[in-house]
Amino acid sequence: MEMVATIRQSSVVASQRQKQLEDEMANANLLQHSQHRSGHQQLTEDALRARLDNIGAQVGASLVEKLSKDRQRFTDTLDSVKFICKDIWMAVWDKQVDNLRTNHRGVYVLQDNAFRPLMRISSPEGGADALAKAKIYLAFHAGVLRGALARLGLQGTVTPEVTSLPQCIFQIKLPRV
Repeated sequence: MEMVATIRQSSVVASQRQKQLEDEMANANLLQHSQHRSGHQQLTEDALRARLDNIGAQVGASLVEKLSKDRQRFTDTLDSVKFICKDIWMAVWDKQVDNLRTNHRGVYVLQDNAFRPLMRISSPEGGADALAKAKIYLAFHAGVLRGALARLGLQGTVTPEVTSLPQCIFQIKLPRV
């Protein structure tokens, strides 16, 4: 939580610099008006998510190296995902994933009914604001999963979803080999 606040402030400063540069370029007619971005708040949140995701990817890659150093190489994609669901989940969140589903075509859905990082998120404004906060915090955790997959030799996307707190779902899409 503290890391998110620190990176949020850093992202605000970086977004302000970017906006100032774009404004200067637009005023000098070096940037077409349609290219000039709007929605400063959205840019800041996107920058925050990207930074959290990248930090998480580094953590996930390091975890896989540490936890799989004495194991044989995984031969099957499903075995790699099961390793993440059991060993990585246990190392990071002190429990295994509650549910793993797959369509056997490169899509894996990991469901955690009581995801610990989301247990303490609440908002006085109500549920929608709390869900928005949760989506930002999940960027780091999605990065951990993405980094772990990358270190296992699987390039794909990880999409976190929150419908009700503290439940979350991570959808992993891997290209078919």
